[in-house]
Amino acid sequence: MSPSEMAASLWRNRNLIFALTKREVVGRYRGSIMGLAWSLFNPILMLTIYTFVFSVVFKARWGLGGEESKTDFAIVLFVGMIVHGLFAECLNRAPGLILSNVNFVKKVIFPLEILPWVAFGSALFHTAISLLVLLVAQLILTQQLVWTVILFPLVLLPLVFATMGFAWFLAGLGVYIRDIGQITGMFTTVLMFLSPVFYPISALPARYQTWLQINPLTFIIEEGRNTLIFGKVPDMGQWGIMLAIGILIAWGGFVWFQKTRKGFADVL
Repeated sequence: MSPSEMAASLWRNRNLIFALTKREVVGRYRGSIMGLAWSLFNPILMLTIYTFVFSVVFKARWGLGGEESKTDFAIVLFVGMIVHGLFAECLNRAPGLILSNVNFVKKVIFPLEILPWVAFGSALFHTAISLLVLLVAQLILTQQLVWTVILFPLVLLPLVFATMGFAWFLAGLGVYIRDIGQITGMFTTVLMFLSPVFYPISALPARYQTWLQINPLTFIIEEGRNTLIFGKVPDMGQWGIMLAIGILIAWGGFVWFQKTRKGFADVL
């Protein structure tokens, strides 16, 4: 249950995690005519829809100043959707990870703690494709990319730890409380509207901004936009605090999972 075992398990089973992640990604599109091309088509379609609905229908503006084009709002919005999508996909799948792999619990000796890593790896693949679409769209529209793009993985690091912590917690809890999957789906939907996905945090009154800062996605989304679009370096002081909190959440979730796994076979 130690933090070192949390990291050691990831390293020890890295090849198995990669193989299972690859199988899951490929298996999702197996039998379809377009195959893996769907993973590229979906974010392109969504970016196009966002651009049309928010820029043409609602005529929304982000308040960037100057000549804000119709696509600017969609690009800024898409960054928030990418970050929230990574977090939401992992959390929504977490409660069913053990329930959908009963054979791993009862019939074979298997490192169950890697299942959330497999789910995260699959979500990360689709996040990377969406990010690629975003960067290509920026390159086409502005003919340039800001150098701070390379810092985006660093910005995501606290979210990686926090997501894994929640995933381990929900994976263990989901075995004993089957309704948790329904609650998680509602929670991630509500969280999308309580995060600065569709609006900048500066658009809210000061008294609400304080509450929104409690949301762990707020910092990641705001700094993600800074690095991907606005060419700003992240606030490293706040990033360090978020990283420490993320690691604590990851460790807490790992400890919970390791303690609750002893009863999985009896419940299932």
